[in-house]
Formats: sequence, C-alpha cells, structure tokens
Amino acid sequence: MRFSSRVDVTDPNAISLAEARAKADGMALMKLNDSNPTRHGLAPAGIPNVYEANPRGPVAARRALADFLGRDGSGNRDGGPDVNGPVDPDRLYLLSSTSQAYSWLIKLLCDPGDVVLAPKPGYPLIESIARLEAVDVAEYQLLYDGSWMIDVARIEELLDEYGERARALVLINPNNPTGSYVHPDERERLVRLCAERQVAIIADEVFFDYALDPLPGRRRLAGEGGVLTFALDGFSKMLAAPHAKVGWIEVSGPDADVAEAMRRLDVIADDFLPMSDLIADRIPELLDAAPAQTERVRERTRGNLDRLRRLLADDDLGVTDVLHAEGGWNVLLRFPSAIDESELVLSLIDRWRATAQPGFFFDMTSNGYVAVSLLPEPAVFEDGVRRLLAAVAAALEA
Repeated sequence: MRFSSRVDVTDPNAISLAEARAKADGMALMKLNDSNPTRHGLAPAGIPNVYEANPRGPVAARRALADFLGRDGSGNRDGGPDVNGPVDPDRLYLLSSTSQAYSWLIKLLCDPGDVVLAPKPGYPLIESIARLEAVDVAEYQLLYDGSWMIDVARIEELLDEYGERARALVLINPNNPTGSYVHPDERERLVRLCAERQVAIIADEVFFDYALDPLPGRRRLAGEGGVLTFALDGFSKMLAAPHAKVGWIEVSGPDADVAEAMRRLDVIADDFLPMSDLIADRIPELLDAAPAQTERVRERTRGNLDRLRRLLADDDLGVTDVLHAEGGWNVLLRFPSAIDESELVLSLIDRWRATAQPGFFFDMTSNGYVAVSLLPEPAVFEDGVRRLLAAVAAALEA
C-alpha cells in the first residue's frame, strides 16, 4: 500500500528507544521533563482526571465504542448479516468529526497532486477538503435506472488513467443525497480492484443505520479485510446531534497494511492532539442513548417517506416523483426538466416562503431535481411538500 511522504515516520532516537525498553520492562522512570500538570496534583477540581495523551483517543472511551460496535457479533446493529465480528479498540481513532477524518486520511494517503475518487451525485464536502490538502478529486458516477448503481467500469478506467496518483476510493454507504447503499456485487468488484492497484478505501457510513427500503445483503465496509479500509462514523448522525462533535475511524484490511497505516496515522493524530477527556468521558453515556435515538429518527424518516409517496400519488398533475432511496435522511424529487431548478427554488422562496436544494448542488447530471429532507415533523413536512408541488404546477402554467 502506498502512503503519503508528508508523514514523518523516521526511526525513534536512542533516548526514545531506551525509554520504551524501560516501560516494557516495568521500570518507572522519573520524567524530569514532564510538563503535564495533571500528573503533579494540579488538575482542576472540575476535571480531576490525569490526562493521558493517547493519539487515538482515551482507551476507556475506545473500549466502550468497540464494545458497542461489536454487539451481536456485527457492526450493523440492525439485524444484518455478521460483518465485523468483535471490534478491536486499538484500531479505532476518536476525533471531532468525519470532516476531520477525511482530512487526516488524505494527509495519510496522498501527496499534493495525488487523486482520490469520489461519487457524483454527492455532497461537495470531499472536494472542499481535498482542495485544502492540495489533492485532486476524480468523480465517478452513480447511475439511476429504477435504483442507483455505481459505475464500476468507470472507476476502473479512472484507476488506470491516474495510475499511482490514485490513492483512495471514497464510498458513501449509503450515499447522500441518492440514499443508495454499496451493493454486494459492487463491493466485491471494488475491493478486488483496489487491492490489485494498492488503493485504499475510505468508507463514509454515517447514515448506515437509517435504512428506508432495506437492501438485501447490505453491509458495512467497516471491518473489510480484503483491502486497506478506513470506515468513518460518528455521533452527529447516530444521535441526530450535529453539536455532538465525536467521530471515529475504524481501520481494517491486510495486517501489514493496517500496521503501517496506523504507524503513520498515529503521527498525524498526535500532531493534532487527542480528543479532550471532557468529551471522551461522555462517550459511554451517549452510546447508551444511541439505539433509542437512532430508532426515533428512523421512525420519523420512514414515516415521512410514506407520507411523501401518498402526497405524490394524490397530486392531480402527477408529474413529480421520488427516486428510489434505500437509506439516509434525504431523498431526491424529480420534476419535468423543462422547469429550471434555480427558478423553481427562487419561486418557492418568493411566493411560497419555502426553499429546497436544487439537484445541481450535488452535481446531478441533468436538470429537474430537488433534495428534500425527511427529518421535519410530519405536519411541517407535509406542508413543505404541498408548497413544492404548488410551485411545480405554477411553473408549468407559466
């Protein structure tokens, strides 16, 4: 597996080696240079713990998270097939968000000018973060024909085109805004392609638990052993709490690749400093709340999707439909392409006091789409859909 040359992983000096040997032998050394005040009786009364600067995050928090992720022998937590088995807490990294995770992983895998492959339609976050890292993004398409599918042949072409510059394939499982999971046959082909070309997979699975139309055989990529894989998740979506800034990376794949990746990722994590104990101490409590909160959100999204389908079926014009979504919080509505997306949204704002995100925000390949959230309270959601349908009708009459 290829890694960025930007991460300094030179061998430790003689002093560091001697300190490590002493620790392994059980010898406690007085550290004359120890500037951690919590080891010297100076911790504040409200934060009494001794601070241990583990680059992957506090061990206790990672153990609690690993136990949660490995419940019932799988990482699905939704009755899906056995995928991960027990999760190793040493292969978890705690950090503030999946955005930070993308940044760390691009640093780990890419030198400036290298390339990551990312899906379109998709959220523009990846391109923005890659640009900050001086890394290019090559887009591969998700194709729609009654359901969404990954253009695996195009990914293979891009991997051949960019050669050694191609360092990572981003898979959103399920994608936002299409709501499509990575299908079992797609996964098998992509893992094989990436393993052959020594390309890592970055799997963003923050919406995984929010199935709308369950896909048979859907699986997390977390725990994938066939190629170096970094699975991303976090509390922002799990708890429906964007202010709960806790995310994590789970590393898996061939043992040698995992060991080298983690050796380098430790350097990055250490440079950016570990997660605060103030936050980490709450992780077990938040994990306890996660199943009920996830189910609460899932009930809302599924209910609103059913409500949306009824509203569209009852619409007199019958020109607006919802694209098939397998999971997530958002869906795409399709209306006649003769209506300009921007003009439709502007009319929503001016005349109906509502707004929506047009398809071009997500790089849809043609006109005639808006993204709609399934999260609002049912009455508010229904009112918003009715306003949108009224705006579509008015646009056709104009």
